[in-house]
Amino acid sequence: MVFSPPCDKCDAVSSPFSDSDLEAFLDEALPPEEMAGIEKALRKDPALVRRLAAINGRRDAGVHTVGAIWRRHRLSCPSREQLGNLLLGVLPQEEADYVRFHLEIVGCRWCEANRIDLERQQAEARTAVQSRRRKYFQSSAGYLGKGRG
Repeated sequence: MVFSPPCDKCDAVSSPFSDSDLEAFLDEALPPEEMAGIEKALRKDPALVRRLAAINGRRDAGVHTVGAIWRRHRLSCPSREQLGNLLLGVLPQEEADYVRFHLEIVGCRWCEANRIDLERQQAEARTAVQSRRRKYFQSSAGYLGKGRG
């Protein structure tokens, strides 16, 4: 259900934002541009602030829709393990397609942040392995030629 109270001077809807948009805003589940748009509108529109407060109040009172529960608990989000397997290229094709859809089309900021973190960890691990190999080689380089002689 979309509820937009009329503006003070007319019967027109005062906000282009649906309750779902505002729920997603509270969950920080919107793309940055949309989050910024709602934030900007909240600064100018007291009616929108009241709507957001009412939505938040319903959530605090335990009144939730199935969609709100789904979003809040991130039920459609792949696990961190699935994201890591995608980066390693070992995720089965159907799962990989879903995870890519979730990241690229849905644009889930939560999962994108996890993906970036996993990529950073992988890069750090590669750097550590390369450094360790270099140290092993340097420490054993003098011994490699001594056995031939």
